[in-house]
Amino acid sequence: MATAPPADQLRLLDVQELDTRAQQLAHRRRNLPELARIAELDAQLEDLTSSLVESRTAASDLRRELTKAEGDVEQVRSRAARDQARLDAGQVGAKDAQALVGELESLARRQAALEEVELDVMERLEAHEEALARLESAHAELEAARADVVAERDARFAELDEEAGQVAERRRGAVAGLDATLLALYERVRDQNGGRGVVALRGQHVEGLNVDLSRAELVAITSAAPDQVVRLEDYGHIVVRPEAASA
Repeated sequence: MATAPPADQLRLLDVQELDTRAQQLAHRRRNLPELARIAELDAQLEDLTSSLVESRTAASDLRRELTKAEGDVEQVRSRAARDQARLDAGQVGAKDAQALVGELESLARRQAALEEVELDVMERLEAHEEALARLESAHAELEAARADVVAERDARFAELDEEAGQVAERRRGAVAGLDATLLALYERVRDQNGGRGVVALRGQHVEGLNVDLSRAELVAITSAAPDQVVRLEDYGHIVVRPEAASA
């Protein structure tokens, strides 16, 4: 049966308290509401970024379409201007003049049709750019909101990390000089039991664990030698007996 100085066994309660606090701080750090909010904003940003990429691509396509439409109109307009200049200058005969008049009429119809196309593209581009501006504004607002939440998260991280550092420092002091075998047993039991390695028996009450001891187990624990390392039968936790340690 393992033994350890009663005073060292009693000190395990301080170590357990610090370990429990460290565990609580780690849990709080992993479950900060800011983390859930950031994840939510990230999902929204991912969707909005995808929409932005599509919208910017569509706007770019419309700008190219508008450039082409403007070029088509300008090409017809330039040709009509050249024909009109030749006609006005009287540089062609009657037959050619008649042909030029016919071509000018055709070019006028062509220009009107192309200008309709140009106007349609301009209207679609204008509407799309307005929608794109709204998307970009919404994206900027989301990014700003995320930055605010990240700042809040980082502030909470700093607070928790500072306290965790203080707890770790206090733990180093608490375990200094402890019986090495006892400490190793405590660490092993704690790992096996979700973070709790030791409980205290005060009278007939087990502190730190909601269990009912049988009469036989209670007698066995209380009658054990003060330096004997006693463990719960069903759970394996180390049982510290403050009364025995102070006797």
